[in-house]
Amino acid sequence: MASPRAEIPAPVLPPADAVRTTVAAALAEDLGPGDVTADLLEDVPARATVVCRDDAVIAGRPWFDACFLALDPAARIDWHVAEGQRVAPGTRLCTIAARTRALVSAERTALNFLQTLSATATATADAVARVAGTRTRILDTRKTLPGLRIAQKYAVRCGGGMNHRMGLHDAVMLKENHIAAAGSITAAVAAARARHPALPLVVEVETLAELDEALSAGCERILVDDFDEAMLREAVRLAGGRIPLEMSGGVSPERLPAIAATGVDYVSIGGLTKHVHAVDLSMRMEGPAGP
Repeated sequence: MASPRAEIPAPVLPPADAVRTTVAAALAEDLGPGDVTADLLEDVPARATVVCRDDAVIAGRPWFDACFLALDPAARIDWHVAEGQRVAPGTRLCTIAARTRALVSAERTALNFLQTLSATATATADAVARVAGTRTRILDTRKTLPGLRIAQKYAVRCGGGMNHRMGLHDAVMLKENHIAAAGSITAAVAAARARHPALPLVVEVETLAELDEALSAGCERILVDDFDEAMLREAVRLAGGRIPLEMSGGVSPERLPAIAATGVDYVSIGGLTKHVHAVDLSMRMEGPAGP
């Protein structure tokens, strides 16, 4: 079987307006009323290069570019690597031609986006590699950094993963508290179908008995929470391919091959977006940009 990454299409670019809005907020918190150090520099055309010092999967170019373009609309960013490409330490990622003040003022914010989103893409690519050759697909969660939901979910796609719901608005997900308040899985499913018939419905279960009830009630996906491998295998057998199963909770990278071997359809991992270890990047000025 082909690897999951080969079957997943290239990530769709994020909405340009959403990128600009996020970048504007990030620049505002850094620049405040103005970059007092950049004011000391002669504002002339210049050039800079960004180098990656880690083994990483690169993601975040739209946000990186938007940082420099916000401060110098004539800035030109020439990328030497593709979005979603794995690079070795020492790889030259891009060259930026812009005015001196724009380069130094946008540098930190631009690198913050690129190092964080590349971290998510790298973690996702690692998870995808661990389940290669199986039916299991890697999903993200809503455990994203505040303000970076669209960006991090885009980075997950760059790493070969797939997105769960974007937020609380585009799918109904019945978890333990919703089910307890409704009285049962069956009652909660009936209420969801009546109120939001057009939305996808996901039901979380914590036992095999609850799984049986969810299978009978019907939904688009069942999330099996904190199942061990033996329970997962039994869950896959009981589901019999009728409704896709998603494993969540207690998922470490080391467990992924064993989880995938059970035949479960999806594994959702909050750590892809919340346990980020920033990729090491460096930007160096190279002098005048020339004609």
